[in-house]
Amino acid sequence: MTVASTPALEADRQTLIGLITDEAVFHGDFTLSSGKKATYYVDMRKLTLDHRAAPAIGRIMHDLIRDVDGVVAVGGLTLGADPIANAVMHESVRTERPLDAFVVRKEPKDHGRGRQIEGADVAGKRVVVLEDTSTTGQSALKAVEALRREGAEPVAVAVIVDRKTGAQAAVEAAGLQWLAAIDLDDLGLAPQ
Repeated sequence: MTVASTPALEADRQTLIGLITDEAVFHGDFTLSSGKKATYYVDMRKLTLDHRAAPAIGRIMHDLIRDVDGVVAVGGLTLGADPIANAVMHESVRTERPLDAFVVRKEPKDHGRGRQIEGADVAGKRVVVLEDTSTTGQSALKAVEALRREGAEPVAVAVIVDRKTGAQAAVEAAGLQWLAAIDLDDLGLAPQ
């Protein structure tokens, strides 16, 4: 279980856990993006785009990655990572080490400059890939592949909620550090 670095941040984390439990965990029959079946779904977009949760998410995720050396930007595969990256970027402005944000498109644009990564210039830079929830880690690893093609150095994947269904092992097998702010134990849920 992760614990935030200060009592105030841990209070934010506990408040976020309450919001997730009350408003973002849905029970039923679901098919996850991985194709796996589940009896519950954690819909973090409901909270990453909510004014009550977004500032705390920025603080919690910024705290989670604070010890990752030399990182200058955060982001990930659109759509899930976008509001998280923005929240972290805004929170980082208050610190000695402000971070930029980037968005990884699922496919390169077929017009304009044909870019797959928008926002911060990531070439030659250490970056952290963000996700709202992770099942297999494939969304994060798709972002990592695109970042590496652009010359970036992805060093970690940080998720708000770890579903404990193999993403950590996949990410670590790719040579990246795994960081999770909240796991299923925190939410009183069993892995599926």
